[in-house]
Amino acid sequence: MNKLEVLYEDNHIIVVVKPFNIPTQEDSSKDIDMLTIIKDYIKEKYNKPGNVYLGLVHRLDRPASGVMVFAKTSKAASRLSDEVRNRTIKKTYLAVVHGKTKDTEKLVDYISKDSKTNSSYIDKKSGKESILTYTRLKYDEKEDLSLIKVDLETGRHHQIRLQMSNIGHALYGDQRYGLQDKKQLALYAYKLEFIHPVTKEKMTFLNVPKCTSVWKILEGVDI
Repeated sequence: MNKLEVLYEDNHIIVVVKPFNIPTQEDSSKDIDMLTIIKDYIKEKYNKPGNVYLGLVHRLDRPASGVMVFAKTSKAASRLSDEVRNRTIKKTYLAVVHGKTKDTEKLVDYISKDSKTNSSYIDKKSGKESILTYTRLKYDEKEDLSLIKVDLETGRHHQIRLQMSNIGHALYGDQRYGLQDKKQLALYAYKLEFIHPVTKEKMTFLNVPKCTSVWKILEGVDI
């Protein structure tokens, strides 16, 4: 069984760290996915026979990593899904982008998805409103890379990757919207905040990527 990093678990929800390059749910590749990994974990831990219920509340791009919450009951799934629709779930990301960004900037674009190519594009006529605000935490002059914190207001397909590329600061390792440099995508969902679907307690989870490879830029940064 794949090793699962669990940050929190109770009878209603489970909060985990999705590793890089693992799909959230089964895709055409048929590679192992997070839903399957977590279901196997629950089945083994609690010795549950048959199918295990697990509700998918939100997604994270396959090449990205970070904190995710899954629902262990249909009631929890419904309430968390309502939070997603009402934008009361707050997701904050760390990303490394090419070039020196502004100190902070709010980006408002309109994005459409092309399901055939599994990519998104700026579409001012019929795209969905897409809003994020980023803040530069550090600039590495030698590598010409910026470490940014991204507060996501909307959760469109490939939103951060597309919007940052659109202003000339493609994410490091972005094979689709950036340079074809064959590096690991530097996008990490490091903070997740939501209201517990049953207890109504405010839940906050923080997890930062290990300072390896491009994430060495995190050294000395107070997040």
